[in-house]
Amino acid sequence: MQHPQPEPISADQESVWDYPRPPRVERVDRRVRIVLGGEVIVDTTDVVRVLETSHPPVYYLPQAAFLPGALIRGPGGSACEFKGSARYFDVRAGGEERPHAAWGYPAPLPGYEALSDRVAVYPALMDRCTVDGVEVTPQPGRFYGGWITPEIRGPFKGGVGTMGW
Repeated sequence: MQHPQPEPISADQESVWDYPRPPRVERVDRRVRIVLGGEVIVDTTDVVRVLETSHPPVYYLPQAAFLPGALIRGPGGSACEFKGSARYFDVRAGGEERPHAAWGYPAPLPGYEALSDRVAVYPALMDRCTVDGVEVTPQPGRFYGGWITPEIRGPFKGGVGTMGW
């Protein structure tokens, strides 16, 4: 199945169709803030993101930056051919709990060591996620955890009819 044409971009935007495969990990100078149950569970500038063709960036934050008790090791896991074996976390704060709302790679494969001791969060399962004060739109679908901000252009994998891209 052929993917649709990328949306036009300006000089201050990024197209997810210019992102590589295998994915690239990069440290970024951004401030990420996540709120659940009315509580700020993380507010950090220690941020890395993963960029992969057709996907909005996924932001990985240090586990130690999360509010104590916000991340609870959950059951199950999954595997990525590039990053390795993932483990899942339930996220809890302000009287709210979201099962399988975060994940990390405790022993990432070579080339992805920067993800060690970091966690990514599904923005759709949180009250609010921001990057540099701008509210994030979650990547479509239920499988991927990309964060869409105004400078990120698609179309994005994840919605109905896109799994073959």
